[in-house]
Amino acid sequence: MRMYFTILSLFFCALTFAQNTISGSVTDANAQPVAGANVKVVGASTGTSCGFDGKFTLKTSATFPFTIEVSMMGYSSQTLQIASKDQEIVIVLPEESTALNEIVVSASRAPERVLESPVTIERMGAKEIKNTTAATFYDGLENLKDVHFNTSSFSFKSVNTRGFATVANTRFMQLVDGMDNSSPALNFILGNLLGLNDVDAGSVEILPGASSALYGANAFNGIIFMNSRSPFAKEGVSTYFKYGRTVQEAAGDNPVYDFGIRVAKKFTDHFAAKANFSALSATEWIANDTRSMTSGGVGHNVNQNYDGLNSYGDEVTTFIPNVGQVSRTGYMEKDLNTNKVESVKFDISLHFRPWATSESEFAKDIEIIAQHKLGSGNTIYQGANRYFLKNFYMDQTKLEVKSKNFFVRGYMTTEDAGNSYDMRFAAWNVNRIAKSDTNWFTDYARAFQLSSAVFGYNTSQAADYARNFADKNVSPGLNLVPNVDPNNPSGARGVRLEPGTPEFKGALASVVNNPDFTKGAKFVDHSKIYHSDVNYNFRDLIKFAEIQVGGSAREYVMNSEGTIFTDYDGALKYSEFGVYTQLQKKMMDDRLKFTGSVRYDKSKNFDGNFSPRASFTYAAGADKQHNFRVSYQTGFRNPTTQDQYIGLDLGPFALIGSAAENLSRYTETMPISTAGQADPNNQEGSSRYLTGNDAYFESYTSASVAAFAAAPKNTPQQLQDAANLLQVSTYGLVKPEKVQAFEVGYRTNLQKTGVDINGYYNIYNDFINTANVVKPLYGNVHTTIDVSNPSTLGTVGALSNGDRRIYQVYTNSKADITSLGFGIGLNRKVGMFDVGASYNYSDFKFDEASDPSFEPGFNTPKHRVKGTFGAEKLFKNFGFNTNVRWNTEYLWQSSFVDAMVPENVVFDAQINYSIPFLKSVVKVGGANIGGKDYIQVPGAGNIGQQYYASWTINP
Repeated sequence: MRMYFTILSLFFCALTFAQNTISGSVTDANAQPVAGANVKVVGASTGTSCGFDGKFTLKTSATFPFTIEVSMMGYSSQTLQIASKDQEIVIVLPEESTALNEIVVSASRAPERVLESPVTIERMGAKEIKNTTAATFYDGLENLKDVHFNTSSFSFKSVNTRGFATVANTRFMQLVDGMDNSSPALNFILGNLLGLNDVDAGSVEILPGASSALYGANAFNGIIFMNSRSPFAKEGVSTYFKYGRTVQEAAGDNPVYDFGIRVAKKFTDHFAAKANFSALSATEWIANDTRSMTSGGVGHNVNQNYDGLNSYGDEVTTFIPNVGQVSRTGYMEKDLNTNKVESVKFDISLHFRPWATSESEFAKDIEIIAQHKLGSGNTIYQGANRYFLKNFYMDQTKLEVKSKNFFVRGYMTTEDAGNSYDMRFAAWNVNRIAKSDTNWFTDYARAFQLSSAVFGYNTSQAADYARNFADKNVSPGLNLVPNVDPNNPSGARGVRLEPGTPEFKGALASVVNNPDFTKGAKFVDHSKIYHSDVNYNFRDLIKFAEIQVGGSAREYVMNSEGTIFTDYDGALKYSEFGVYTQLQKKMMDDRLKFTGSVRYDKSKNFDGNFSPRASFTYAAGADKQHNFRVSYQTGFRNPTTQDQYIGLDLGPFALIGSAAENLSRYTETMPISTAGQADPNNQEGSSRYLTGNDAYFESYTSASVAAFAAAPKNTPQQLQDAANLLQVSTYGLVKPEKVQAFEVGYRTNLQKTGVDINGYYNIYNDFINTANVVKPLYGNVHTTIDVSNPSTLGTVGALSNGDRRIYQVYTNSKADITSLGFGIGLNRKVGMFDVGASYNYSDFKFDEASDPSFEPGFNTPKHRVKGTFGAEKLFKNFGFNTNVRWNTEYLWQSSFVDAMVPENVVFDAQINYSIPFLKSVVKVGGANIGGKDYIQVPGAGNIGQQYYASWTINP
């Protein structure tokens, strides 16, 4: 922290220059103040913004007379010439009827109106951020057309556009002030962990479709841009405090605290600085789904092989002769973590404009930015298992030089998993501390069989008795003495550790601090990303068309100390780069605009890839108010670091990344059963040494092994018929997936009504997928097995004796996959009220016969409707807003669970009151008001209701 205080001290020792100071106010047509309006000196980089009372003070080195421009999203810009500092300045901004005239940058890397954008784009500006009904601006993104959320926990919300998204949405990119916000090791966004707080959020732009032509790998199904407020344009101390309550059936009624502050100072036209801090504390949406993942009822009292969705430890199961399939007693998720959400964010940036007063148009706009961001917190992430990210930490450090026509930036992202752990492994190994799996199942079998024989218990009674004995070593009325544990000769087998007891807490603490998954559950991660970007726009040098060129380079440094990746002997590194160019040309009296771009990307482990894009927009009508567009875009996604380099033994199976060098890096020795050692066709002895090559090139598909296991094998012919069912795995090494996106759209302003219509059709190739394969521990993998031939019979014996290893491999689906969608958005100004509505249709198709085991994971409702109704100024200083969302039920598919997500309706609302003399706004609101708990991600906690009150001071 000493470094931060040293940098902050610069705030008070900057050089000063001669300046002129002007003051004024900005109002709307009803003489109401326009808070947040931007005031800029025309032809210079000097600017500021209005406070809640609509007043501003602008310091500039420009000499009189000069011209200022005043702008605000939702209003028409105005200019005014300033002759002296004594001039009375009152500027009235006429209100625009729609948001389609707002300026965006992300669609083409150049300023343009939303109306003229060549692709679909959604935007949230200062007005929308202020009026959002959600507790935070980030949560408010869910009310935008084309946006759907996948909520893993209270603070972990994943943005989903165009489908095919789990919580780990690796097909979507998030940039904060130009920096990719993705985790270096996980390769997906951790919500707003390292994003912006509400008082520093300037604008948000979302491109819902493929954007790889300009933004490279992983801008596949969408990209979000979050832009903070410049200290040159907005200075002062801004702060907010929110207090609220969450209400959930599983968690009850709990408090939420959220505090943030922004300190910004423009010392001169040449130097400004800012710092932000925010902290959030809440109770988690507790995951408490008890449905069974095995056939049978809910609970061990009716299902001795019960495996609850949100209970862990009961996945450990075995078949006991004359008893059946039995699972261990598990622990509920709520007992395996603190159920507390915490988030702390801090950032500081220094902004230099060395030539702000220069006569050179090129030099005066140049700005140098040094920025450091850090975020830390506790949250829950759902992937293959449920993970408690405890004290998880990420930071980013950036140096950027930019102007209106170029930017050059470089940044580093680092992360530390802190005390994060896998809750499923935590439960497994807490159980094993009390009693080993072998001893527990032995005790269960003895108690079941003896209680049945001695007491004549039926199956249900015997199962209850056996579980009670195996868990607690209690056998009233039956002389059943527990065996001595060979690992603890001085005492009997252990007793189940009950949640909340000191013994349970001690065992859990030891497990979650141990990175060996055979005994612990902790993740170790110190991975990094080094990234650089450059872009230049030749619009001031080339007049024929607007031409841009640019590129990027990135290096991944994976360091999990062998706990996630195969980096047992040191960090693993790989790099990628890309270059692109874009041309935009307006024709036919600026009615027709062509945009064409192409990008080339190359990653270390994959062939180079070209991503072209082409679009035409045409502005019809006397005032060019009817905008038609058609575009062809491409996107690609490189396999993630895990897809390539993971080497994780999960016990029942192992995850093996498919990078060529990773196959030889992953090694393990698997024991062969007693029956297998006695098999005359076993040439391996008591164990088998395996590598990743066995998973990809010497294995059978899991579906065919399951069919083999279910088939009768009592006669030689039946055994041969069963062997004929085995299919050799032909899954290839994973490679980048690609999408071709065709889109048409129409936008217009009709009097006071804005209309935005779009439709798209996507074709996916080489869709990245995972598959399970099975490697026999002896014998060889053959395309044809002859059970009369000893050289091939060993394989059948290995599979029959359970001597096999299951792997999850990363590959590409051979299925033909397409998706299509349609959306319409309407907004209108009705008197003082803002009214809006949107509808989205999304669906997909794939050829199931070409890849029967493929699970597409579209995870998106087919139909969604959203509506908004509010007034920024219903009467003096008072405003309100409401939102409603509805979606149909849909199928959720992921490695954790496949299940239906029910239809739901959500209603949010807020009222706000401005207090000009305090330069503040008080807001009271709620999310899911009056609604039932609902789910977006099966396996995650149900989303309850949230009510809040906030006080924001923003001079």
